[in-house]
Amino acid sequence: MDNRYFSEKVVKWYEHNKRDLPWRESSDPYKIWLSEIILQQTRVIQGLPYYLRFIERFPSVTALAQASEQEVLRLWQGLGYYTRARNLHKCAKKIVSDHKGVFPGSFAELKKLPGIGDYTAAAIASIAHQEPVAVVDGNVFRVLSRIFGIETEINSPKGKKIFTDLANKLISQKHPEKHNQAVMEFGALHCTPKNPSCNMCVFSVNCIAFKNNLQDTLPVKTKAKPVRKRYFYYFIFKKGKSLLMKQRQQKDIWFGLYDFFLIEKKKASKIDLLLQEQKSFAGLNVNTLEISAVYKHVLSHQIIIARFILVENSKTISANKNEFRFYSKSKIAELPKPVLISRFLQDYQLL
Repeated sequence: MDNRYFSEKVVKWYEHNKRDLPWRESSDPYKIWLSEIILQQTRVIQGLPYYLRFIERFPSVTALAQASEQEVLRLWQGLGYYTRARNLHKCAKKIVSDHKGVFPGSFAELKKLPGIGDYTAAAIASIAHQEPVAVVDGNVFRVLSRIFGIETEINSPKGKKIFTDLANKLISQKHPEKHNQAVMEFGALHCTPKNPSCNMCVFSVNCIAFKNNLQDTLPVKTKAKPVRKRYFYYFIFKKGKSLLMKQRQQKDIWFGLYDFFLIEKKKASKIDLLLQEQKSFAGLNVNTLEISAVYKHVLSHQIIIARFILVENSKTISANKNEFRFYSKSKIAELPKPVLISRFLQDYQLL
């Protein structure tokens, strides 16, 4: 297929079918960057409210750089992959300190910033600065794999190179910003993972997947790692209306977010045995006890199965004072927390 033909076809489709999204109203690299970071592993319908809140709270990269990490994490809460939020904040600070609050104008320079890889750098460079460098994301992989019949695994080093090289050969030199957005939108709305609109497709005559009924097999991807189950038992200590909480510091999920006194087990455990174990090493004096139902929280490659044990009037709590603190209800509302913790607090009217 002629490169120019591909670009013209997909851009024409885009101009008639694109969604009206706020970051498309501007060539501001800050808004483009923010939208791409939020949407990397989030659907538009879920990410849009976060984007609007971030823009309202931090209208510029300088405003974002001046915020505290805790404030950024709190606003990010619910999106998951909190490393993205930390890199977002770190990158904003770098742009302000090293570039006087102005985003670099080239793909190569953008990639030097923390948290900005090939995908995000290409999006900013092409949309904000019209540099002809292709964006390659899951939507692009799918579109190119099906139309050109590429069976190489998209999550292999070889596959990434093949798709990136092809995408850069196809990109419009005159309007790279329209081309990149068009291919991504085409994958998101038309050439979807399941039930693509093949019979109404502008590429039906050329598409190898359509001709050979390969829509369900392309693109090819190596199998994901098996899901790991983790059993969390949270102890909720109260002092008046305040709750004992800590900030997670270990290099694990939810780093920097706040949760409760936690015992993790490799398999489901009986609560009474856990209490005996707790009494033996923490010297707890429990007067009143309430045990929650099971909470299930699904992450990538992990499933958290949690129970919350509410402890009333505990006379003795063995806790590192530098690690744990009692927080009031109003303060807890401001803390960045995992969605699992927020669900529990709301269910038990503790927030």
